[in-house]
Amino acid sequence: MEVYHRPHDPERPVVCLDETSKQLIIETRTPIAAKPGQPARQDYEYERNGTANLFMLFAPLEGWRHVEVTDRRTALDYAHLLKQLSDVHFPAVAKIVLVQDNLNTHKPASLYEAFPASEARRLVERFEWHYTPKHGSWLDMAESELSVLTGQCLDRRIPDKRTLVEEVAAWETERNENHAKADWRFTTADARIKLKRLYPSL
Repeated sequence: MEVYHRPHDPERPVVCLDETSKQLIIETRTPIAAKPGQPARQDYEYERNGTANLFMLFAPLEGWRHVEVTDRRTALDYAHLLKQLSDVHFPAVAKIVLVQDNLNTHKPASLYEAFPASEARRLVERFEWHYTPKHGSWLDMAESELSVLTGQCLDRRIPDKRTLVEEVAAWETERNENHAKADWRFTTADARIKLKRLYPSL
């Protein structure tokens, strides 16, 4: 939370990372479009078509986000995402302040699994690593942005990965063009009251 209250520094952008999955569903019957006095209708039957993983990168003070759709969410997928974040999205900054939860792949070790030691070390040094507390992943602002994505884009049947990539890209472009930012008001003082049970007793 202290990280979120730092002054905005373009040389050290705060970027939050989280991921979710989306079940892909094919319609077995053609939906009936809406018309005056009649809402759109779709059959309750459907065909499962696998799942896709969505990585959310969200820089709340920049009003920027990127969603990467992958087949899986392995350590290698995570490592390649961080390389993209460093070298494609923020190549000129001094350091990226990375906020994420405690998933077992969210570690510098994943970079060493994916890249030669020298390249992994370079990438590790590009980040300032911060983790939300266990059972406190809701403190990751990327989780909130995923909720927005779900409500505005994913809360419907999407048949395949290609369609998912196209729909998510359109959502991302609109949000970025509007520089949609997070209005974060939860402070450390609030946490000491609301999360008192998590603080050590002295």
